[in-house]
Amino acid sequence: MQAPLYSPVRVRELLTRHGLRPTKSLGQNFLIDGNILRAIAEAGGAQPEVPVLEVGPGLGVLTREIAGRGAQVTALEKDERLRPVLAETLAGLKVNVIWGDALDFDYATLPAGTRVIANLPYYITGVLLSRFMQAPGVVSATVLVQKEVGQRLAARPGEDAYGFLSALAALYGTVKHVRDVPKGAFLPAPDVTSSVIRLDFDRTRPAPEPALLKFVEAALHHRRKTLRNNLRMVGHEGEAIDAALASAGLRPDVRAEDVALGDLHAVARRLGVVR
Repeated sequence: MQAPLYSPVRVRELLTRHGLRPTKSLGQNFLIDGNILRAIAEAGGAQPEVPVLEVGPGLGVLTREIAGRGAQVTALEKDERLRPVLAETLAGLKVNVIWGDALDFDYATLPAGTRVIANLPYYITGVLLSRFMQAPGVVSATVLVQKEVGQRLAARPGEDAYGFLSALAALYGTVKHVRDVPKGAFLPAPDVTSSVIRLDFDRTRPAPEPALLKFVEAALHHRRKTLRNNLRMVGHEGEAIDAALASAGLRPDVRAEDVALGDLHAVARRLGVVR
């Protein structure tokens, strides 16, 4: 009986037979733990007829798990060397592989109800999460990220890891920590522990205005500094800031990382950044 595709033996055999080595610049760390694969697919909502987007299928290990549950999978892969590998590992499965850079893909074209399930390349995690949030058809993203990024995503105002990424996730929906993933679940093993995080996007809310996003990013750019200083740095007048802080019930010396999103929004309105 042949070992499952995710076993280290099969992964090494595939790589050797196709003359491949994982490319660090592409963030290639292949999953070799069946329990983790099943947990990601389950948490991500991979079910019959559900449209699923996977970024960076690699050897197709997670892709097989998702497609095997009946989901309609679209996979974005940049590394053209993997063409023969995926032709082999995804044979007989209904998977639409799109070859190209995930940063160039138009996420607005995804059908309503799309769920992202992916082991994201670590070096572009933040950018991709932002794209998913802004794509109206994407309702959730269940992703493997560096543990530190997972903590930032789930952090609330006043917590150590809180910053712009935390605020962005909260503006679009909710974040749930599914589980941590040890280094040994990958081949090659990365330098850091990973986490499976699920983001659910509330598409009943109006999307945040670009001006608000820009304001929140500026406010949290130096999150340990005072909100007043950060807003001064992007051109707001001191007196106007003081009035806005007072109207929101905030101390003049409040640190940016301690301000609730609702209060930041109130300050933005008072400063005329948004209506």
